[in-house]
Amino acid sequence: MLTKSKPSTAKCNDEIYTSYLLSDPRYTSCTRLSDIIGTVSHDSINRFLERERFEPEDLFNEEKERIELVGGILSVDDSVLDKPYMDSRKADLVDYFWSGKHKRPAKAINLITLFYTDIHGVSVPVNYRLCDKSSDKTKNDYFHEMLVEALSWGLAPSWITGDSWYSSIGNMKFIRKLGFNFMFRIENNRTISIERGQYIQIQTLEDWLDDEQTVYLKGYGMVKVFRQMYKKSYRYYIMSHFDLDQLSTITKMDFERVHAAHWSIERYHRAIKQVCNIEKFQVRKEYQIKNHVFCALKGFFRLECMRIEETISHWYEVQRDLFAGAIRNFILGNASYGHPVNA
Repeated sequence: MLTKSKPSTAKCNDEIYTSYLLSDPRYTSCTRLSDIIGTVSHDSINRFLERERFEPEDLFNEEKERIELVGGILSVDDSVLDKPYMDSRKADLVDYFWSGKHKRPAKAINLITLFYTDIHGVSVPVNYRLCDKSSDKTKNDYFHEMLVEALSWGLAPSWITGDSWYSSIGNMKFIRKLGFNFMFRIENNRTISIERGQYIQIQTLEDWLDDEQTVYLKGYGMVKVFRQMYKKSYRYYIMSHFDLDQLSTITKMDFERVHAAHWSIERYHRAIKQVCNIEKFQVRKEYQIKNHVFCALKGFFRLECMRIEETISHWYEVQRDLFAGAIRNFILGNASYGHPVNA
């Protein structure tokens, strides 16, 4: 975790860099920021990115006074940050990762996030990792590590959720051992049983009551399973109480509430790419990349604070309206040189 013994005298800092990421609509780079400010050199910005040692706990410490730590929904998922033109032999953390967008392995950086939605609807990333294949850690290893950290920081969610990638039996048992309820999406070929000794794929189950059922999940035990129509086909989700004797207390209303909160992580992935410029950097060293990502996530937290305070109504509003005056003046200024526009 970053500690400062005295105020920094650096000309570039995380506040400046974060504001820049939220404001530049397209050409994000150290050189571009230097040109815009005028009094800060390109080298100064590079040194800032290389010098600092921001960690996920630093982000959490900024957030914890703005969120209710108890009772929310904690979701895990990962996102591929495309870097198609960066040489993975010369740039740290860049490798080939499976991309849902491209439907193939893509040259990228893989960001795993624990995303928390509290009981008041405040949604923020509370822990994260950039996958490093040289560490030999799997996504599940990172997930376990991040979850234990977040709990040690004081987070106490009521539910932990994840996509099908994280729906392994090992993850389910790990969460149950920690004493938490969970919801995971599962693939439609997952093996379940409604009659002892007879196993079928979840997609072939016909005995549904209001799109829910209690089944035996092979390798784990009894769970509630819910199905939801999505683009003309069903998606399947399992939910479990850490105390299996309380499984019957899970309702369709619980599923709809938890699923709605879980979906926030998908919106977060879009926002950090579209308005926080998380994919747009040209640095290559590990800590330069990590510090860029930290500032992008800090930028998202700043937008969420503005939404909570009703300064903006949605995350995209700042960048959408930032250049409205300049665009208006450009249009009206150039119109004076052309022909009058008919009413």
